[in-house]
Amino acid sequence: MKPRVALQDSTLRNGNFSLRIDPFRSEDAGLYEAWVKYNTEVHVCHVELGVITVNLSPPNPVIENELLLMSCNSSHRASLVETCWFHNEHPGLTSRTFCSSSGALFILHPTMSDAGSWHCQLRYSDKEIISATYSLQILGFDGPTSPVVYAAAGSAAD
Repeated sequence: MKPRVALQDSTLRNGNFSLRIDPFRSEDAGLYEAWVKYNTEVHVCHVELGVITVNLSPPNPVIENELLLMSCNSSHRASLVETCWFHNEHPGLTSRTFCSSSGALFILHPTMSDAGSWHCQLRYSDKEIISATYSLQILGFDGPTSPVVYAAAGSAAD
């Protein structure tokens, strides 16, 4: 996995033997085991690393008014109960929420207002909640709603 893996050497003396994987890939998911020997003591730590993916069809950037399918999946083993999608979940912005029993969200005619941050939340039968955020880009026309634009003679018109 080199050069994507690093130990934080500066924190080892403080008991932090974290492993950093950058960039993380789907195939990195699985069970990890760490052994730390200090004097005569050996400490063992097991961590299961899961993965969550957000897929777009067609891929990002999406063209305005073209059918869009966004799906969210994870490697979690329990049964999926519900998937919720949140759009622009920030104070002051218009927020939209969509929930279903599958991991997919269809947007029939995406517009420029669909661009931005989409947050996918997966809820499982064992009460586990897993989430990811995806930045959606839309290619389209973000101009006036009226096809007629007036400009003063002698000035610039955009």
